[in-house]
Amino acid sequence: MAHQSARQPARESASPQAGIVEPGPAPALVTRALRKSFGEKPVLDGIDLSVAAGTVFALLGPNGAGKTTTVHILSTLIAADAGRAQVAGHDVAAEPDAVRAAIGVTGQFSAVDNLLTGRENLILMADLHRLGKVEGRRRAEQLLRRFELADAADQRVMAYSGGMRRRLDLAMTLVGEPRVIFLDEPTTGLDPRSRRELWALIRRLVAGGVTVFLTTQYLEEADRLADHVAVLDRGRIVAQGSPAELKRLVPGGHIRLRFADARSLDLAAGFLEFSARDDESFTAQVPSDGAVSALRKVLDRLDAAGVEAEELSVHLPDLDDVFLALTGRGHEASAPDEQNRTAQPERKTTS
Repeated sequence: MAHQSARQPARESASPQAGIVEPGPAPALVTRALRKSFGEKPVLDGIDLSVAAGTVFALLGPNGAGKTTTVHILSTLIAADAGRAQVAGHDVAAEPDAVRAAIGVTGQFSAVDNLLTGRENLILMADLHRLGKVEGRRRAEQLLRRFELADAADQRVMAYSGGMRRRLDLAMTLVGEPRVIFLDEPTTGLDPRSRRELWALIRRLVAGGVTVFLTTQYLEEADRLADHVAVLDRGRIVAQGSPAELKRLVPGGHIRLRFADARSLDLAAGFLEFSARDDESFTAQVPSDGAVSALRKVLDRLDAAGVEAEELSVHLPDLDDVFLALTGRGHEASAPDEQNRTAQPERKTTS
């Protein structure tokens, strides 16, 4: 299946029931006022999302915020109570088969068969996609090479490392050449090296035109991978934007300047408002949101003072600071586990 181009003209959903129209290039995924409750407990309370095609979108939130529930609705595993959702141009409620044909899903735990070899797992998935014997085996071999599993292709998966299992899991998701991939906390339990290997694979997928919808509690992961981030807390989207834009929402950003001597530091102090100053190291901090305009303003004032900084660096709050400020709790905060309420068997989505 050909990948969807991010440069397609704007269009209305193929489903008249959805009626979601986005200006500009057609998004890969859109939700409007999406709601879901389990019993008396609301899990999603009217969320609006728009994910550009050919990008990585990260949905962040504490445990129980509604991340996995969102993925389950968008991948047709459960139905929303209200609102609308469109994936790859198809209405999730009205056209579930078309949505399933266009997506791949990798859950929090690898959905691979330990008793089969890596090659057999991929061939099994190819058979489920009805690719035919020749095409299925060609696709399996291609993915084994692409995910650097060819040398272990005929080993049983029970002998694979955690990183190898995750790579195989993602390879199985790609057998049907999906246009949109949902990765629900894909690096949970992986060591740092395996996590970085998986990040590199995700970047290559996106470079090839695939859209990745990522949920994660690793804020570094979102910072490194995501083009756009939404923070979900208690069923509501509390902020959206690029990682850089979200960091500017939190106070504490600054430009750090180091001068050659005390005289230069004193001269600069007459033209700049310091938030901190160290006379021993001849350094000072100037409040800044990290924008280019703010940096230019500082440099212009130094020029006016006739002072040149020996060193300059820009410091912004990280996504951990953003997360804590927006949700009022750390990203590992404990909350009722939404997955317990949305218990679904882990499975691959096939057409």
